[in-house]
Amino acid sequence: MGDCGRLILVSGETGVVSMFMGEYRHNIDTKGRMIVPSKLREDLGEQFVLTRGLDGCLFGYPMSEWANLETKLNEMPLAKKDARTFVRFFYSAATECELDKQGRINIPSTLRNYAALTKECVVIGVANRIEIWDETRWHEFSEVAEENFDEIAENMIDFGL
Repeated sequence: MGDCGRLILVSGETGVVSMFMGEYRHNIDTKGRMIVPSKLREDLGEQFVLTRGLDGCLFGYPMSEWANLETKLNEMPLAKKDARTFVRFFYSAATECELDKQGRINIPSTLRNYAALTKECVVIGVANRIEIWDETRWHEFSEVAEENFDEIAENMIDFGL
């Protein structure tokens, strides 16, 4: 699919909110460096937070979105075991990434191992974040989602879509 996505900025009450979308293919080198798609760089910022995501991918948040997420995570009930577990798992792998002059980031080995990133990666925009997937995992996920898309869409009616 190549660089077929685009980035949209939407004005919000508290400032500018990034809206990430699209699908991009990039390779990760043996040192763990990957080029961040140029269409995503500006609104991710020079620094952003990368952490474990769901479904075996990585989540990347601009610093402003990370701050919003931290507020919500800090409000989770400490007495609930699932909340403690989720917060620990999410925060323990979180790392600030900084773009180098070539637009690359260095993905720590713990995150590369978690997401099974070896060479070919897919970077997708998902509303307020980016996701980094191993290409094989992304294809497997996409195939299942495509096969069940009609059923998933029907279930989304409960959310007003």
